[in-house]
Amino acid sequence: MFRNITRSSWFQHAAGFVAAQILRVVWLTNRISYDPPDLYQQIEPRMPVIIAFWHGQHFLMPFGTRRHHRFKVLISRHRDGEINAIVVEQFGIGTVRGSGDHGSSFHRKGGVPAFKAILRHLQSGGSMAMTADVPKVSRVAGLGIIMLARESGRPIIPAAIATSRFKRLNNWDRSVIHLPFGRGVVAIGQAVTVPADADDAAMETLRVQLEASLNEVNRRAYAIVGCPDEGLHVA
Repeated sequence: MFRNITRSSWFQHAAGFVAAQILRVVWLTNRISYDPPDLYQQIEPRMPVIIAFWHGQHFLMPFGTRRHHRFKVLISRHRDGEINAIVVEQFGIGTVRGSGDHGSSFHRKGGVPAFKAILRHLQSGGSMAMTADVPKVSRVAGLGIIMLARESGRPIIPAAIATSRFKRLNNWDRSVIHLPFGRGVVAIGQAVTVPADADDAAMETLRVQLEASLNEVNRRAYAIVGCPDEGLHVA
């Protein structure tokens, strides 16, 4: 019975609405800084862009956008993704539904239609926000986001949001639950650009580069708020 309730549309909409309000409180009660301070002045001339971040570090990402930005976020078709989609839509951010999974499940979980939808959005001038690691493989960048950058010609911007007060869950991606009344930072790392003619070897090199850049920006963000990024130890 409980499973049926949690899968119901009314429960998911209620949970998504409540979660969005909690995130608003967390954001508004943290003293937020930006690293670098001219973060938006660096990003906006390059838009549309692909904002990349790690799984489990995503809950405050909607607040990194501004009202005039045309962002969408990739969210899985899994039932847990329904609540996530409702949450981001509360902040005026669109969604593309599909999986970043790998292997044979890529087609089954809507990976191909999602990839095409993201390309169309980027080509229309909109930007994307998405995790760089695939489900159940934490802190290892997948090739999917590198392929997307190659096909779209848009740069990948590694990003991290950290707060000084948080709880880290003991799950596969060590999800961070941000808490109110602390310090926070929005940080970006070195952009990764993928040439249109990148071959397999170049793609792998850039995948490793993105992975390193994401780890660096997360390490730097947590250092700014005075906390270690324990998620870096997850393999």
